[in-house]
This record gives sequence, structure tokens and C-alpha cells, in this order.
Amino acid sequence: MSKNQLDQNSRRSFIKSISIGAAVLLTGKIVPLSAKDIFLQRKNVALRFVVASDSHYGQPKTLYDEMLNSLISSVNDFHQTSPLNFCVINGDIIHNEKPLLSVAKEKIEKLTMPFYVTRGNHDMVSEEHWIDVWNTPLNHHTTINNYAIVLGDTSNEKGEYLSPDLKWLAEKLEEYKKKKAILLFLHIPQAKWTANGIDNPAFFELIKKYRNIKAVFHGHEHDQDGVKMNDNIPYFFDAHIGGNWGTTYKGFRVVELLNDGSMLTYMMNPIQKINEITI
Repeated sequence: MSKNQLDQNSRRSFIKSISIGAAVLLTGKIVPLSAKDIFLQRKNVALRFVVASDSHYGQPKTLYDEMLNSLISSVNDFHQTSPLNFCVINGDIIHNEKPLLSVAKEKIEKLTMPFYVTRGNHDMVSEEHWIDVWNTPLNHHTTINNYAIVLGDTSNEKGEYLSPDLKWLAEKLEEYKKKKAILLFLHIPQAKWTANGIDNPAFFELIKKYRNIKAVFHGHEHDQDGVKMNDNIPYFFDAHIGGNWGTTYKGFRVVELLNDGSMLTYMMNPIQKINEITI
């Protein structure tokens, strides 16, 4: 088979796998985007990553072992054909029981790309135990090329829904204000957009000061796999890996930052591309 035929087959396969295409403009307006346009844009990826959440490893009467194994396998398979810079497991890794965190970590360590984690309200362990297991603080940050990755803690050992540490967050946003983009990961939504978010106006007052925040990523709401807009900043949800409620599928979000500054993101189901949008 010729290279041209392979390219055509790849394009047809990609277009066939998309069930929804939409573009989210910086004004927050959502307009249709053709699958062909999406396919062409993906040739110019500057940074690609996956974010997934809510595996609830250990939740009774669920196939939690099978579901987490499936996520790891699916992300690794995706990485083989579309190389990832990193993966974020954005909270609720386990379901309440402290001893399960190290068990889940052994599985997550089978990811074949760098990964980062955040604590969710069901990750009911102390700060000391979290650091002992993951060897990273609850509030964590790093950079890849000219992009800043900021991961904030939004719960505690009791499983309460909390604001991130705004003093720490302000310091990090100020430190990274000249980066090409900041990507912020928080398990708990900080607005009452959804049934289980909290009302935190101080968070949004801080966020709107930094125009290089490209997107904020939330877990927690298993039935949400779309985007909310606030001050032209998108807040993405990624459904769930596991647990006993939520969307009918269990998947993960792929995010691709393009060379022209736009962002392409879609959900995997876990191998079908759905809910694809560009910013």
C-alpha cells in the first residue's frame, strides 16, 4: 500500500471515529468544526497530554481492578500512535481506603509516559501518606518546554470539598506568567456549575489576572465530559475512569496544544474520539 493510500485510510478512520465536532472560540461561542479541519490541525501539535479522573479503585460492587487496568492499557496504546508528553490522573484515584493508594500506584506506574496525580475527596489519606506514596507534594508544579503544569489539592483526609491553597496558587501563577501557557488541574470544580462543585469567587478573581492560563481541568463530576467557560477560560471535565455512576462510557480526555496557539481536545471512549472541540 502506498503512503498516499495509508494517509487516506488514516484520515477516513479518524473522521469516522468522530461523533461530535465543535470549535470553542475565545469569546466562548461554540460553533461546528468539520472533522476534516480537525484532522489537518493535528499535524501541528506542540504538546499532547491525557487527563483522566475518578478511578475509585476499591469501590465495592464495581469492577475497579478491570477499569483501572483498561485505562492504563488504553492510554499506553494511544501513546504508541500519538505520543504523549504526559498524563494526569486528576483525583479520586482510590475509594476511601488508605491501603489501596499504594496498590493503585503500582498499576498507574505502568503508564509508559510521565504522569502526575492530584488528590480527590475520596483519596482520604494524610499529606504525609500522600508524599510517602507518590514522592511529590499535594500541591505540585512543573514545566515542559515553555508550558507550565500546575496541580492543586482540593480536599483533605476527611474528604471535604475545598478551595486550592490560593496563596500557593498565586505564587505559582505569578512565577509562570511569562510562560506560553499555564495548564491548571484541580479535582473539585470551584463553581456551582454542577451538582458537586463549590462556590469560590476568590478563586476566579485570582484566575482572571493571568491571561496565559490556557485551561483548567476538573474531575469529580462523573456525568460531565464537556466544557464550561468563565472569563474566556475553558474549564474541562473528563467524565470518569471507574465508579458506579456517571456517563455511560468510561474514558479519558486528550488535549493537543497546536503550534498556532489553538487547542484541540476530545474524549476517548476509550478508543473512539467523541466531543471534539478546538479553542
